[in-house]
Amino acid sequence: MKSLLLNFKNFIKREPVLFAALLLALSAVCIVRPAPSVCIQAIDLRTLAILFSLMIVIKAFQSQNFLDFIASRLLRLCKTRRSLYFLLTYLVFFSSMFVTNDVALLTFVPISLLIFKRINLSPLHLIVLETLAANLGSCITPMGNPQNLFLFSYYNFSALDFFALTAKIAIPSLFILAVIILFLTGKRRIKQGNLTEPHELSGNVLQTQTASIKIDFRTIFYAADFIICLLTVFHVINYIFMLIFTLIAMLICNLRLFKKVDYSLLLTFVGFFIFTKTLSTVPAFSDFIKSLLSSPLKTYVTGIAASQIISNVPAALLLSGFTENGAMLLLAVNVGGLGTLIASMASVISFKLYTAENHDNYFAVFTAYNVILLIILGVTVYLI
Repeated sequence: MKSLLLNFKNFIKREPVLFAALLLALSAVCIVRPAPSVCIQAIDLRTLAILFSLMIVIKAFQSQNFLDFIASRLLRLCKTRRSLYFLLTYLVFFSSMFVTNDVALLTFVPISLLIFKRINLSPLHLIVLETLAANLGSCITPMGNPQNLFLFSYYNFSALDFFALTAKIAIPSLFILAVIILFLTGKRRIKQGNLTEPHELSGNVLQTQTASIKIDFRTIFYAADFIICLLTVFHVINYIFMLIFTLIAMLICNLRLFKKVDYSLLLTFVGFFIFTKTLSTVPAFSDFIKSLLSSPLKTYVTGIAASQIISNVPAALLLSGFTENGAMLLLAVNVGGLGTLIASMASVISFKLYTAENHDNYFAVFTAYNVILLIILGVTVYLI
């Protein structure tokens, strides 16, 4: 009995969002008692299939060291501290558009920590910048993060409409990140603890960053699967064909990849699908949530506020069932990824990776950057 309770506690600590989603879904079903058909119809199989396929094909490319190889090649071009900051920050920004924000951080944060350890500099501000870049860059494409993938499908955005909206985040973000980097890497010498950070890097300090790429017959399957996933996202190919191709390709190429998929995220989606659909059948609750989303401004503010408390993916799933204003909700939950540490669960990844080796006040610096940027970008995006 004690071991069972311990395992349950460990599960809650390890998967708090999944636990909350399942608890909410179970509570809603027990209280409202909807027909089984309501729960089944609530589950968006297309979104789940695309999310599963994208996750597994990204893991496939990771297994062949594609991102590590590209990063190691590009890093050799860096001659100054400023170029290093720009390269690493924008590598995360642009890669997160295609491989999701969490994968971008899992790939580049360890590389950044290793580089800065070898050149004897504090990586604190860079890791915070990379986290900002991952959350902002992933906003731009449907496959960049789970909430975008879901909202793109749920509101049936056209590609043109979607990118016209996310450009409101992308363009200011690129400018703001550049300003921050220029400020942090001015020619003055910056003291970090007992270290004085130089503007110039030694010519060969990054030459040790090497990685080999694995190219074989599986690469063709992975590339084809990724293209099929993108075509499915944009409604060119039916999701059932995509799912069948993904399953066959991975069965042929690498069975172990199935173990690396984040099934907890898929179950989290299922839990929130059932929860929101069930509660939408309750007039009092539905009317209350709708009142919070009764205008574009209210939808925008509510989406950002909800993201700060329950994270932007659950916020998107919860609020989407109560508003037709998909454009404002899309902007809100993406901008809302800034702010608190849990506003975007990808932020927790870089927090854990950094604090595992460093003991300075990451949380305070992270919060300061995020709150300031949330205010600036939140107002800018709404006014554009």
